Amino acid sequence: MAVLGVDGWRGRWVGALLDGRAVRLLDLPDAGAVLAVPDVEVVAVDMPIGLSDDGPRACDVAARARLGRAGSSVFPAPVRAVLATDDYAEARRVSVAATGGTSLSAQAFQLVRSIRSLDDALGDPPAGHVVEVHPELAFRALDPTVADPKGTARGLAQRLAALRPVMDVDAALLAAPPRVPAVDALDACAAAWSARRVADGVADCLGDGATDARGRPMRICW
Repeated sequence: MAVLGVDGWRGRWVGALLDGRAVRLLDLPDAGAVLAVPDVEVVAVDMPIGLSDDGPRACDVAARARLGRAGSSVFPAPVRAVLATDDYAEARRVSVAATGGTSLSAQAFQLVRSIRSLDDALGDPPAGHVVEVHPELAFRALDPTVADPKGTARGLAQRLAALRPVMDVDAALLAAPPRVPAVDALDACAAAWSARRVADGVADCLGDGATDARGRPMRICW
């Protein structure tokens, strides 16, 4: 059965539907559409799922340490209370109050609406076949020499080379929906590879085993 990797893109989602080596890129309007893709065994999403009430998640700390210089690509997930507001100043106040002093970065705040929409779509109890991933962990597992930023020519070439042995990524890019950026398409493909590993029972995960207030695991897999 196919698996789906998903990366956020300007309020929408880029999906990579992987079946064997064949991969097809999708332009999905919202989290509901992501979860509605039929006949999918595992959905791997590059977006925080389990959210702490009062401090940093162990999985984020571990992911940054594992990635070294690339650890800045792991934005600390907002605390759950931040999902209640769309005002940045208020979100910062809420974060400081909940954590005892830690504010919220502008980059993390940009993810809040997408995190909220995914959180709502997952429901209670959460959909068990949906897992949180991070593409940079996948790329470095595929090829430890991936080192340059993904927005550079060298970084793009490194990620393409890492994906080619496990999927037909070039064909997927040639048939991609209009306007889908290459970096988001490749991140979705890396997420799909992680989803395949989860489905096969061979994935690695970071986290301390904790779940959040809505029963979502606070972990990152690849």
